[in-house]
Amino acid sequence: MTATTENIETGKTAVEATPVTTAPAAGRRNEKVGNVVSTKMQKTIVVEVEMRKAHPKYKRIVKSNKKFYAHDEQNSARVGDVVRIRETRPLSKLKRWALEEIVRRSSLSQIEDAAPKAV
Repeated sequence: MTATTENIETGKTAVEATPVTTAPAAGRRNEKVGNVVSTKMQKTIVVEVEMRKAHPKYKRIVKSNKKFYAHDEQNSARVGDVVRIRETRPLSKLKRWALEEIVRRSSLSQIEDAAPKAV
């Protein structure tokens, strides 16, 4: 049997007064924003993320780049697009990220889509 004690101030039992929080598992996954560098693979894009960090001794901002392989199910991203990627379970040897959204389209991809392809 569970004993419920009544709270004098609120008049609610202890079971009702405790909030139930259920955070989604995907809520705490890492997200990064970067530029698409390559789309030559099927359903995979290469995203280059620029990280800016203060140097521990000299306090100067140091830029460093890192490339991430991300899963693009619809092959919707183009080279030069700014995209947001989210951490996910390992999909292959190098692929641990998935395309979340395309933040900004590249002007190059709009020109390529508008121009008719010569056959």
